[in-house]
Amino acid sequence: MVTNCQILPISVKYRPCEAVLNENTYLKLQGYKPSSWHKKCIFIRLRLPPRGRFLLIQKIRIAAVILIFSLMCVSTVAAEDDFRSHLTKEAQISSRLELEPFKFREGDGLDIGILVGEQPKIEPDFDIPIVINEKVEKFIEIFQTTKRDKFVTWLARSGRYIPAMRKLLKEHGLPEDLVYMAFIESGFDPFAYSKSKAVGPWQFIYLTGKRYGLKVNWWVDERRDPEKSTIAAAKYLKDLYETFACWYLVAAGYNAGEYKIVRAIKRYRTEDFWTLTKVRYLKRETKDYVPLMIAAALVAKDPEKYGFTDVEYQKPLRFAKVKVPELTGLSVVAKACEASLEEINELNPELRRGVTPPNENDYEIKIPHGKKDLFPVTFEILQAFEKFEFKTHLVKKGETLNGIAKLYRVDLNPLLEVNHLTKVTPISKGTILSIPISKDEEIRPLAIPRKKNAKDRNGGSRAK
Repeated sequence: MVTNCQILPISVKYRPCEAVLNENTYLKLQGYKPSSWHKKCIFIRLRLPPRGRFLLIQKIRIAAVILIFSLMCVSTVAAEDDFRSHLTKEAQISSRLELEPFKFREGDGLDIGILVGEQPKIEPDFDIPIVINEKVEKFIEIFQTTKRDKFVTWLARSGRYIPAMRKLLKEHGLPEDLVYMAFIESGFDPFAYSKSKAVGPWQFIYLTGKRYGLKVNWWVDERRDPEKSTIAAAKYLKDLYETFACWYLVAAGYNAGEYKIVRAIKRYRTEDFWTLTKVRYLKRETKDYVPLMIAAALVAKDPEKYGFTDVEYQKPLRFAKVKVPELTGLSVVAKACEASLEEINELNPELRRGVTPPNENDYEIKIPHGKKDLFPVTFEILQAFEKFEFKTHLVKKGETLNGIAKLYRVDLNPLLEVNHLTKVTPISKGTILSIPISKDEEIRPLAIPRKKNAKDRNGGSRAK
């Protein structure tokens, strides 16, 4: 029997009830079954002495710690058992595979082609932003139809130059897919020449090429060199990206010039390329440049998807480099390498006159891969007997250096250079001058205009 106990009313819903007990009284709830009271809350507050409450709390804490530790031990043992059973199963499977190799049998319903046939096609990755819009799709259609033959030629030539160009762009910390700018600039033709006098695979004009270290003179045009022009293009593209921080604006700046794009951004207060294509300030060529590059990249990276299944790609460009003295003819180099003159010319497209420049004793040229050991021995023998021969001119009375240069359509400076002359050096009748072109080069001298006499100026005599 519970004595000195005051029972407060019990609420049916969430109101707590309290049983207030004396200090020496214990409440024993034996056989209590809540049944329909599962939603009710009963709070019992015991009025115990402080020491009794402290001991009770300590006992509850100890019990909780023991319970948690027990659960952890049980879970660890269970995990170890599962791991052992897993190892046992793997061992059994391995032993079965070793003892009984798998064999295909007819009627198993397995398609062997799925296992040993073609692997699923992986979509190409791009390291430049790719946007496919109506303009891009239009250029893809042009590549597939009206410009198909030309595009196949470009694709075939890309196999020769793209691997080396990608490597150079990567070395300069640039996206490798920028190589498709050269694709649309020239089709990877080192001898490409535009109406704006841009030259080479990256189509440098003279001033821009000179700014980025490309030498252009009578003897060489390094804008034609795939390696040197790619390095110059990488430097230029890097500078453009520091200005615009957007590859689409970089490509547009490469085409139109960076100052043109800067003025367009300031005038229309936008740095979005596609917005700038909607205004009249930029030329159509610049507006089409980026979608043309994207279309070329999409088709070149997955030609079969777009119907180009018959492309015969050229082999990647491979060569060795050797140094030769000044005025070394490429015909001698070809003989020393046991290669054709055409092959040597293709490896050295920057040499405009078929000979290395004067006053450069260690000029570096490219020879076919695998010929580096043969070249020095053979070249030393041939060099003693075969010298590059220039055309010659016998000076007549009254002729000047300027007049002779114009006569053979050559620049004055190389004419002076090969003859070791200056602009003020006098020349006399009977002097034999070397003309800075090959003796085998066919060039028709310019006709010297005849001075008109008084009779010619008056229209000549009338016909009778």
